[in-house]
Amino acid sequence: MGFNCVRLTWPTYLATNSTLANLPLRWSLERLGMLESVAGVRVNNPGLLDLPLIDVFQEVVSALARNSIMVVLDNQMTTPGWCCSRTDGNGFFGDKYFDPEEWLNGLNTMATMFRNTKNVVAMSLRNELRGPYQNVSLWYRYMQQGAEVVHEANPGVLVILSGLDFDNTLSFLFSNPVHLSFTGKLVFEQHWYGFSDEGNWESQNQNDVCGMVVGFIKMKGLFLLQQGWPLFLSEFGFDMSGTHIGDNRYLTCFLSVAAEMDLDWAIWALQGSYYIREGTLAYDESYGLLSWDWCTARNPSFIKRINALQSAFQGPGLPNSQEIYNVIFHPLSGLCVLVKYPKGVDLGSCGESNAWNYTSGYELVLKATGQCLQAESVGEMAKLGTDCSKSNSRWQLISNSGMHISTELTKDGTRVCLDASPDGTITTSLCKCLTADPNCNPESQWFKIILSSRGITGGTSILQVSSLGPWSPASSSS
Repeated sequence: MGFNCVRLTWPTYLATNSTLANLPLRWSLERLGMLESVAGVRVNNPGLLDLPLIDVFQEVVSALARNSIMVVLDNQMTTPGWCCSRTDGNGFFGDKYFDPEEWLNGLNTMATMFRNTKNVVAMSLRNELRGPYQNVSLWYRYMQQGAEVVHEANPGVLVILSGLDFDNTLSFLFSNPVHLSFTGKLVFEQHWYGFSDEGNWESQNQNDVCGMVVGFIKMKGLFLLQQGWPLFLSEFGFDMSGTHIGDNRYLTCFLSVAAEMDLDWAIWALQGSYYIREGTLAYDESYGLLSWDWCTARNPSFIKRINALQSAFQGPGLPNSQEIYNVIFHPLSGLCVLVKYPKGVDLGSCGESNAWNYTSGYELVLKATGQCLQAESVGEMAKLGTDCSKSNSRWQLISNSGMHISTELTKDGTRVCLDASPDGTITTSLCKCLTADPNCNPESQWFKIILSSRGITGGTSILQVSSLGPWSPASSSS
């Protein structure tokens, strides 16, 4: 599926409670009445069945290492179980099951255990701090202590700090940074879901909601990127069935931001189901990438849609000498605007994208050619031309989402927007759903002009032809 990392959760008690840590996997399952699960492990992983739980956890990390998968160890809870609620006793320092000293001991144990494990690249100190006890002063005290404990025990791992309110906000860091003895390995994390981002995705205009929510998310955490701090969007997710309107709308907005800001991210969740969750055996995870039986992708079209975001647009890992250029990303399809023979454009793989230059005069110029993107008339294909002085060559970003790329036709001043048809053709259509109407879907007209320093595989020739087949608006979110 193209992923290179797993954010692997663990409860504090696995590191601090020897009775739990040494409990054989077989007994752990049997005591919860999961005899079928025992039989399944006996068939698929017989060598694990009688190992202590802590050894099984290490075996999972080793299996990921054998497949060149990085691991972020994430302290999810203190007690084993489903996370999270405000009243589960695991929410914040001093809560019923959240003793700070025990937590620090657990971090030290896990950091030491995986000190020489090369694929364990980071440790996230605690998932989704929350509840009635949370306050900023204690956050600074204990998160800084936790960071130092992990660093001392394992200097090779990145240290990831989460925020407050279910990791929705890090705004308190805007003017008061953390102070640690080490540098160069501190990362912050933030979560973003459609159900908790204050957006009325189903009842308001999609452009208005997306613009508003992105503003909130930036104020709550993404501002750290502008301050020069690494930020990991360590959870986003949606109902993979594609039937939840609000989730579908949120997702397209999220993908546009992930592309624009070149975010590192993790999706909740890989698992298609659980041995047991909240008392229910074989609980189906509707947000899971995998199907209930873990055999196939639950939503194969989504895997294709995020492919462009699984590689960096701007780095790290890209040559510093590589020239910066613009890419025109279409978040509904996950594709980018490519030049098509002889002078048109369509959607294709972002890995084959042309290099564009979005100028201060609002022209979209194909670099090294002098040609620019132009609109001819309503419903016609967008095309390339050499006379970039007219109004139909000036493309402005309109609507509150900032994703309608719009120009005025030379002959009558009609305002049109780039529009992707189901077969991937890019036309210039009347701009739709700009504001007010909550039932109108603007996503075919949503494009994001982003920066990239990837190498250009196809060059800048207008003879480049996309090799990808058509995409379907219906299947892209189902």
